[in-house]
Amino acid sequence: MIDLAQDRPSNPLLRLGAQPIALTAAALLLLIAGVTSIAIWRAYTGAAPETDRVVASRQLQARTAQASEQLVEKTKGLEATQQESIDQLQVVQDQLQTMKRLMAAQQADTKRLSEQVASLNESIEGLRQSFASARATDVEAPAVTRRKPVRQRAQASARKRSRG
Repeated sequence: MIDLAQDRPSNPLLRLGAQPIALTAAALLLLIAGVTSIAIWRAYTGAAPETDRVVASRQLQARTAQASEQLVEKTKGLEATQQESIDQLQVVQDQLQTMKRLMAAQQADTKRLSEQVASLNESIEGLRQSFASARATDVEAPAVTRRKPVRQRAQASARKRSRG
């Protein structure tokens, strides 16, 4: 009995392996049936996924190109705006420097004028004190009566004599 058990294959795959042509023919028929059903389905629905994918990818490329162009335009606009801002800032800085110079010159003039005003005030105060002291000496000095000149006196005395 041991010999009988060895003659029968115990593995079902080994039985299939004995008829490789039939197995290959069945797989080929299944493959052909699947391809045919896909072709019939595409022909019936009119939809081809490859063309849809191509159209979708072209649309995506067009959108990407358009978005890239918009980004380039916006970037150029931002660059132009940034350059204008830099130019305006430079003008403002130049004006600020000019204003600082003018302010410094004005402050120097103001300081010089205030020193001149202080000097004038000191001079005026000195003149007031001098004038006040001159008046004080005039008040203290007695009033001197001027005498008539000698000729006038002589004529006046001669007139008095002739009258009298």
